[in-house]
Amino acid sequence: MNFFQSLSALQVNGGWNISIAHGAADILIVSVLLANDKCGDKAGKTIPPLVLKGTARELDEGFFTAIETPIKTTAQLLTNMEAYLKAQETAKKNSAMEKDNAVKAEKDKTEKQKKYEAYMKKVDELEQEGKFREAWMKVPEISEYPEQAEILRKRREELSAQFAPDLFNA
Repeated sequence: MNFFQSLSALQVNGGWNISIAHGAADILIVSVLLANDKCGDKAGKTIPPLVLKGTARELDEGFFTAIETPIKTTAQLLTNMEAYLKAQETAKKNSAMEKDNAVKAEKDKTEKQKKYEAYMKKVDELEQEGKFREAWMKVPEISEYPEQAEILRKRREELSAQFAPDLFNA
């Protein structure tokens, strides 16, 4: 018997996990599991192994006949699961809803940027007028614009340095 040639002749994608144990008397217990790491669906991990029991002679004569159909079915199922997941992801990316969400997110980002710029313009105007405390109060919160955190911190420090000295800090 050409075990590995017969295994290769099945032409299935995936990794083979074959375990052989001795059972009662002359019985061997063979567990065969085909795994496909490329399949991202967790359901593929729930497929149980194929378990065969028989004497060494029985297994020599009927092993490949017994595993061929279930293993090919499992391989096809795992391939279909992966193809389905990929198609689902593609459909999601191409869906009108996702495109609308992307456009909305870009619009929100633009509006947020405009709002930030308006705040900072007001801060500049108040600073020009010498109203440093008011300008400091108008600097947006870092939590609203975390991507601008360093700029906002620096701006507040610059403005607070312009405050009139106070008796308790002198």
